Amino acid sequence: MLISYNWLKEYVNVEISPSELADKITKSGIEVEMVESLNKGISGVVVGYVQECIQHPNADKLRVCKVDIGKGEVSQIVCGAPNVAQGQKVAVAVPGAVLPGNFKIKKAKLRGEESLGMICSLQELGVDTKLVPKEYSSGIFVMPSDAEPGSDALEYLNLNDHVLELGLTPNRADCLNVLGVAYEVAAILEQDVKLPDTSIMASEETAEDFISVSIENLEDNPYYGAMIIRDVKIGPSPLWMQNRLMASGIRPINNIVDITNYVLLEYGQPLHAFDYNRLGSKEIVVRRAAEGEQIQTLDDQDRSLKDTHLVITNGKEPIAVAGVMGGATSEVQNDTTNVLLEAAYFASSRVRAASKDLGLRSEASSRYEKGIDRNRVYAAAKRAAGLMAELAGGKVADGIVEAGKREVNTYTVKMDVSRMNNLLGTTITSEQTAAIFDRLGFSYKESNGVFEVVVPTRRPDITIEADLIEEVGRIYGYDRIPTTYLLSEARPGGLTASQAKRREIRKYLEGAGLYQAVTYALTTPEKSTHFSYTEDAVYPISVAHPMSEERSTLRMSLLPQLLEVLQYNRNRSMEDLAVYEMGSVFINRQEVLNDLPEEYVFVSGAVTGVFNEHLWQGERKTADFYVIKGILEGLMSELNLSERITYESGEIENMHPGRTAVVKLDGIPVGLVGQLHPALQIELDLKDTYVFELNATNLIEADTEQMVYKTLPRYPSITRDIALVVDQDLPAGDLFTVIQAAGGELLKEVNLFDLYQGEKMEEGKKSLAFSLKYFDPERTLTDEEVVTAHNRVLKSLEEHFGAQLRK
Repeated sequence: MLISYNWLKEYVNVEISPSELADKITKSGIEVEMVESLNKGISGVVVGYVQECIQHPNADKLRVCKVDIGKGEVSQIVCGAPNVAQGQKVAVAVPGAVLPGNFKIKKAKLRGEESLGMICSLQELGVDTKLVPKEYSSGIFVMPSDAEPGSDALEYLNLNDHVLELGLTPNRADCLNVLGVAYEVAAILEQDVKLPDTSIMASEETAEDFISVSIENLEDNPYYGAMIIRDVKIGPSPLWMQNRLMASGIRPINNIVDITNYVLLEYGQPLHAFDYNRLGSKEIVVRRAAEGEQIQTLDDQDRSLKDTHLVITNGKEPIAVAGVMGGATSEVQNDTTNVLLEAAYFASSRVRAASKDLGLRSEASSRYEKGIDRNRVYAAAKRAAGLMAELAGGKVADGIVEAGKREVNTYTVKMDVSRMNNLLGTTITSEQTAAIFDRLGFSYKESNGVFEVVVPTRRPDITIEADLIEEVGRIYGYDRIPTTYLLSEARPGGLTASQAKRREIRKYLEGAGLYQAVTYALTTPEKSTHFSYTEDAVYPISVAHPMSEERSTLRMSLLPQLLEVLQYNRNRSMEDLAVYEMGSVFINRQEVLNDLPEEYVFVSGAVTGVFNEHLWQGERKTADFYVIKGILEGLMSELNLSERITYESGEIENMHPGRTAVVKLDGIPVGLVGQLHPALQIELDLKDTYVFELNATNLIEADTEQMVYKTLPRYPSITRDIALVVDQDLPAGDLFTVIQAAGGELLKEVNLFDLYQGEKMEEGKKSLAFSLKYFDPERTLTDEEVVTAHNRVLKSLEEHFGAQLRK
């Protein structure tokens, strides 16, 4: 919300600087994000009167002007604005003046003619182009005729003002208007609020002679009021009103529309002015739209409505979308003479539904959505009607035609001073509390330290005792609340077992050379089901209102997004990449989602290009299956799960059919590891890429014994190598398992170091060579003990697989 400092001073006596005021407002609980000076470093700009304006003798698009800049001084100024003319009052930057951007004005010659200054447009004075009135958007700004030549132009244009930008939370909708901020500032500075004059001089005609109002559903529209203002003259609004609108971020249009916007900013009450003669009837009917019903809105767009949208109609067809935007057929135009002024209270849910569906966001809709003060609707209507009579020469018909209840009753909230002090840690007395409620403008009754506070309708955010305690605390001053210490015994903080393991996983992967990535939890429906390593059926989970088609479905794997990271970096010439991510995935095993999906924490990684490089030794290690599997084995060792993890070859969608393994914990699949399918690599324009994905939730929750470190062995070990001839399709892992089981306690290490297939090998067979290490940490083994254990291994291999020693 943008608040003009000068405008605010109309309603409350402010004698401190804008920056000091901003500091006090922030300390009271509403953050002032920025204080902007509209001056932007301008100096030396005065009001000038164009006495003469003739064509430049040497340039078709330039004019030579004689300008009175006050005290009888007339300066010759060359101007290129197409709308400059004799008899205008304009803003003149005299020689020595400074414009925004530290642009200094000097005497100059333009095409041979002397120019002693510059006639300025609003844009040249630092006003945003989108806020400049359309008639002056491509030329100089013409000031009112009462502007005095030689006087300070910045004062006329309100460029000596400051704008406070408030960062309002949704509960403080009461400050979405100048009066609401005035109440806040008055409470902070212990001042009174001066309310605007809402008195009007009504004509002999009555509003009921011109219009009738009916509402089909009072839940959608609890109140609707219509006033009639006749014989208005459309024209520009006065400069002071235009200045305030522009300072608040609204472009001036004409006096009638500007008045509705002005009262919107002043009271926070959206209003709409219809051209009465273009309504097409003498009745207003508020109803739900028919499905597919059409309306052309003020932005000249044809829009299709839904039956959840609320519309204002002339009894037959829509003339406005309630609380969002008016229709083009009944808008105020230059020939408008009679105005119907709408002042209504619409249900926020109806306004929000239409605003969101139609993609229309306006100052009015944002206020209706957050909630307005229903008891100020009529006052705002009278204020606007009075201004239309004053500034547009209109005649206000007597009365207001209404449907629904105009005002709502206030309610009371109790607050105990002792409880307040216990919560705040203060010693605020009942007298001080009463004074604070007086400053806030809350009426109350007090008995034995218990206040019954009547909450004004402008503050719908106050509903319970805690809200009143907050009000007292912030006005008393958060900085005045004393610092206290906990009375209970302090307890040291710490990580849960799950948090500790997550950190351990991250620390290991980063130590292994992988960079952490953080990606979206949303993806496309197609990608959401990729890389599933189990045979369980899974179904995509679409969000109701996606940001885009690419972010419409909850992910069930982290790998699609990690591949997007690789692709993004490769497109920027980053060839060698190693990344990982730990994040949530959402698994849905129901064809029709009736319950919430299962949420797991997954950890995934992707490696492509050169994984390790030593330039001095001339060594380059390109990523392959063994690199990515080695990373996983190191991680399992770190988690003390190595002996419970197995790897089994498998076929998984989008993975290489011969270089992919399913990772199992105690025989249950918990992940995958392998190379991407070549077709997918080509599609993503990636080199050979290796990935892994693990269900970290299962790994973290797995019961493990505490890791115990053993001393280095003092006694020698004995190593035996064996080369086994086995069936070609037999996995080496099966042999590994049998060797470990048969070797007993003396067998400490088993390593596969060779695979042979080729000449001199029987068809359908292969040779696998293992190195077996035997030792006992307490003594030196004898040859007989090693031979016994070794023979037991060979016999077990022959019994299980028919394995024979290679000769």
